[in-house]
Amino acid sequence: MQNKQEYLALTEKRAARSPVLRDCFFAFVIGGLICLAGQGLRSLYLALGIEERPAMTLVTVTLIFLAALFTGLGLFDDLARIAGAGTLVPVTGFSNAVVSPALDTKSEGMILGVGSKIFTVAGPVLLFGTLAGALYGVLYYLYGVIFV
Repeated sequence: MQNKQEYLALTEKRAARSPVLRDCFFAFVIGGLICLAGQGLRSLYLALGIEERPAMTLVTVTLIFLAALFTGLGLFDDLARIAGAGTLVPVTGFSNAVVSPALDTKSEGMILGVGSKIFTVAGPVLLFGTLAGALYGVLYYLYGVIFV
């Protein structure tokens, strides 16, 4: 029987150390490639004669679709294992955060599974992002009224 100190020593010894520099490198490179893909899509849509604003909307929609598709095919998780935070480029990471819980709970049905769990991960991001934006807006307004 192990005591607490022996157990902690054993778990620390067996815990894998994260190769931080390698992780940062792959996050940077793969995140940059995702952004490069977005830029390439923008250039493609502009070359097809689509105006700037609709082209940018199409880029966003395309990246959301591709991230959702790759999540559904199980490819996004493989990429995320290598890229880490590099896959959290806002649109693709958000798409994955919505699709993953939906896939995990689809066996529970469309209402009690997918419908109730789809925003499990993304919901707090939406809630606190919206609240932070509102708070910053009020502070910005007050700053303008008081100091300007």
